[in-house]
Amino acid sequence: MKTGIIIPCYNEEKRIDTAAFNAFIQSHEDYHLCFVNDGSKDNTLDVLNTMQRETPSRVSIVDVKKNAGKAAAVRSGARYLFNREDIDYIGFIDADLSTDFKDFKKLVDTLHNNDELTMVYGSRGKGEGQIERNVLRKLFSQIVKLFIFMILGLPIEDTQCGAKVFKRDIIPLAYDKQFLTRWLFDVEIFLRMKKHFGRKAIMNKMYEQPLERWVHMDDSKLGFKDAIQIPVMLMSIWYSYNLTAQFAVTAPQFQLAVNDGFEVYAGDVNWEGRMAA
Repeated sequence: MKTGIIIPCYNEEKRIDTAAFNAFIQSHEDYHLCFVNDGSKDNTLDVLNTMQRETPSRVSIVDVKKNAGKAAAVRSGARYLFNREDIDYIGFIDADLSTDFKDFKKLVDTLHNNDELTMVYGSRGKGEGQIERNVLRKLFSQIVKLFIFMILGLPIEDTQCGAKVFKRDIIPLAYDKQFLTRWLFDVEIFLRMKKHFGRKAIMNKMYEQPLERWVHMDDSKLGFKDAIQIPVMLMSIWYSYNLTAQFAVTAPQFQLAVNDGFEVYAGDVNWEGRMAA
């Protein structure tokens, strides 16, 4: 069993805890880190390259040349890891480690120990753990949560937690098509799975697991302009997934297509290309 973790990065040069990432990957042979540099304008790529040289067989870098947002970055990482035959589970966490490795490993353990599940995701609203969040962000999150609940129609406490892990076979369903928004791709993933499995069956395929620790870090990449557009983006998602055939469930061919646009550094392998749209 080997797990690939996607870490989307945009201007993380001063914020990323390289010591924590190095310590984890050097002590966990059953994990592989895939950093996605999402068109950073600072020296993030240099920092990632230094980490990659420390443990080249367990660290890969997907270097996206132009910033496209977290949704596209995570999708690029998922498509890269899916094409590695040694990866069984694929998940993602935030570069600031607001969800730590201890909690993420528990998500993986839950997924591994239950054959019925295809996805396990963290929840900041359940349990008695150490959850730190500023007041304004908490209020805004509650408003967004109400909109999301109305769109999904599923009893999910926290769709937007940045810690999720999937079994390999569900990755094409969740990530094949491009996402409509830069930040709300989690909602789109839940909708894709709901359309595929059905409203009743889907809750038996997913599990929402309380986090013991989650800390909101300053310098969020979600700006005010993005935040005020969230209700509009959610309505766009609802319309596209419910009133059009744009996101009909298919059996996608989830492979890489060689072209230009980004580079992947994986140990001794230097693969150049971009993901097919």
